[in-house]
Amino acid sequence: MTTLTVTARGQVTFRKEVLHHLGIKPGEKIELDLLPDGRGILKAARPTGTIEGFLGLLAGRTNKVATIDEINEATARGWAGKE
Repeated sequence: MTTLTVTARGQVTFRKEVLHHLGIKPGEKIELDLLPDGRGILKAARPTGTIEGFLGLLAGRTNKVATIDEINEATARGWAGKE
């Protein structure tokens, strides 16, 4: 267990090994979920993607146009770990 000290300004400094364990790098954000019994859950804040951000992800990277059947087949192979 790691013990941290709260400053007079209400701030806490996390040790490098704690941040590394949580996968948090400088400049990233932390989420804190407060539980009713006085405890909290701390984790790295990960942005959620939007469909708009995904749609243009591969734009301009290929000239091939895949059919729905080809996309479904490639997805099935990927989920099966074959590609």
